[in-house]
Amino acid sequence: MKKWLMLFLSVFMVFSLAACSGNSTSGESTSDSGDSGDKKEEEVTVRIAWWGSEPRHDYTLKVIEMYEKENPGVKIQAEYASWDDYWKKLAPQASAQKLPDIIQMDLSYFSQYAENGQLADMTPYIGDQIDVTNFTDNYVNGGKIDDKLYGFNLGVNVVGFHYDEALLKKAGIDSLKEDWTWDDYKEMAKKAKDAGIFADTGMKADVFFNYYLRTQGKTLYSKDGTTLGYEDDQLFVDFFEMTSGLVKDGAAPTPDYLAQVKGIEDDPVVKEKAVGIWQWSNQFVGLQQVANRPLKIQNMPGPNTSDGLYLKPSMFWSVANNSEHKEEAAKFINFFVNNEEANKLILGDRGIPGSSAVKDALKPVLTPEQVQVFDSVEWAEENSSAFDGPDPIGAGEIIEMLDSLSEQMNYGQLKVEDAAKQFRQQAESILSQNK
Repeated sequence: MKKWLMLFLSVFMVFSLAACSGNSTSGESTSDSGDSGDKKEEEVTVRIAWWGSEPRHDYTLKVIEMYEKENPGVKIQAEYASWDDYWKKLAPQASAQKLPDIIQMDLSYFSQYAENGQLADMTPYIGDQIDVTNFTDNYVNGGKIDDKLYGFNLGVNVVGFHYDEALLKKAGIDSLKEDWTWDDYKEMAKKAKDAGIFADTGMKADVFFNYYLRTQGKTLYSKDGTTLGYEDDQLFVDFFEMTSGLVKDGAAPTPDYLAQVKGIEDDPVVKEKAVGIWQWSNQFVGLQQVANRPLKIQNMPGPNTSDGLYLKPSMFWSVANNSEHKEEAAKFINFFVNNEEANKLILGDRGIPGSSAVKDALKPVLTPEQVQVFDSVEWAEENSSAFDGPDPIGAGEIIEMLDSLSEQMNYGQLKVEDAAKQFRQQAESILSQNK
């Protein structure tokens, strides 16, 4: 009888202690808000925002679904838009300290948001919530400013010319040489026009002007971000006389024409009205999928291609400083960059991934178009120079201003020489605030 009584008392004490301990044995909390363990685990909602095209929206939503299934205590709320609309929505959220927990961040705005205190230092989560075992230090460090990690690199990209070989041949050119030059490009543009098609859809002013400057041993911004990185405005004149001249000659679309292009589905390349498009490597697969026909990747023209070319961190996942769920945000980022099945959906759209394990897992499932992207980046690794680092504060404003000047030159409303002077005056005024 005493044995049974002792057994009953022992069992009673075990259940009593369990009841007093709350949910402390139910696993790690999905929130890092500091709540004590005596409260029931609640569902955590983490907001995430990105820009992109429809294919990117579709696969990112699928990745989110995968994560939510593996983490039933977490709800991911998606907010996405086109490039222009994205930054218009993000700015007031930043001012109100209501940024999404996870933010897709571009280099042109990276320094501004980081130095304004709007991005969290992710260093405490590296090696814990974010596994970097299969990443090189250089890859991870791409998101650092002054030894603080404000963004996790989502991949590397390289600029190039993505084109339709059939339309190139329609212009009377069989192929593009690996060592082609700007003169070869202008000759192609002339032949395309004569064949009744555009050579391309124009060049993003800051991206390709910076490439051109690098081929001349200069950069768009100085190393300290307080001035422009070149002193001779003839470099500006030479580049934009070429680009605006092609519009004037009818070899490239006018701004009015491009204003009618509402999405990738309307792009002249997709519509078989232009030979190719100048863009980043991660945009190639999306373009090919919409075009639904064979396209090719050509490296940038020279001379001095290897001096101009660089491997750019495509974009980052950053964590908002105002986030109440920073650890959960870091865990999702870890899933995004390390989960092999998720990356079979992503397929390098945000840049060639950094994880060696992910890259090995992707090789058997890559399409011929995706192989082209991987190969183009591999070629660039051997034919490029060091990355200049994140753009300085004020770069976003400068880029908008340069785009406006480029459009005015393309309309014929502004002489290139006058645009060069305006650009220097306004850009240097903006950058001088960084001194």
